[in-house]
Amino acid sequence: MTESTKTHVILLSCGSFNPITKGHIHMFEKAREYLHKTGRFIVIGGIISPVHDSYGKPGLVSSRHRLTMCQLAVQSSDWIRVDPWECYQDTWQTTCSVLEHHRDLMKRVTGCILSNVNTPSTTPVIGQPQNQNPPIYQNHSNMNHKPTAVKLWGKISESLGKICCVRPHIERFTFVDENANLGTAMRYEEIELRILLLCGSDLLESFCIPGLWKDSDMEVIVGDFGIVVVPRDGADTERIMNHSSILRKYKDNIIVVKEEMNHPMSIVSSTKSRLALQHGDGHVVDYLSQPVIDYILQSQLYINASG
Repeated sequence: MTESTKTHVILLSCGSFNPITKGHIHMFEKAREYLHKTGRFIVIGGIISPVHDSYGKPGLVSSRHRLTMCQLAVQSSDWIRVDPWECYQDTWQTTCSVLEHHRDLMKRVTGCILSNVNTPSTTPVIGQPQNQNPPIYQNHSNMNHKPTAVKLWGKISESLGKICCVRPHIERFTFVDENANLGTAMRYEEIELRILLLCGSDLLESFCIPGLWKDSDMEVIVGDFGIVVVPRDGADTERIMNHSSILRKYKDNIIVVKEEMNHPMSIVSSTKSRLALQHGDGHVVDYLSQPVIDYILQSQLYINASG
């Protein structure tokens, strides 16, 4: 498959990130690597969306701290960014609503309609400007200058910077009215663009807990968007999927990242990291990046069991 015929993917991960660990970053990296190896996908970007403070999880520190730690954790990445939209809402948002927000946001930023898993677009997904402004990428005389996936994410991120947080100063997260005029619409070669939910097998397993998720939300998350699962600690994803009728129904929309052997990062968790911090365990350096550790110590976070 050529680059233009592959499905271009943005990976979106929702969660507490309390704190963000090396395992979270590893999940992004392994997912991208695996999707590229299939030969069917090009991952053009990753988005980390920390949960709202009102989520109510015990020991959850302020989103101000969690956003900053996330930003520190990805400061050297050229494809993963932190988005504060979920934290800045009036109350907690469902995973379904976060996915829909980013789908609508990408639609506005790119000037196109994003396809979903079940109803892929029969027309170019990117390449359908919704206004008459001159496109950023257009060269009728030389088709060899088609943009690469890196350029695509770069331009999307550049436009997203007008309406949300992309690489802000660590202590300052600016949030601009997302109804602001974005100006020129982008136009690219004819490609298919999708947003996929990236998660660990623990989130996948939570789909099987009666009453925890609305069936309607699961239908949208798995049926319309699709998910990429990076198994943790040898989890049996096949068994998990067989326990849910909705997961079985949309099994083809669930991509499980397969590794030849369990990676040490697959057992790293925020819970283990908090316990290591509380007990002064030196293994915390294996769980968290040094900038995150420095920020935690400076801010006196997770010193006791209450967070």
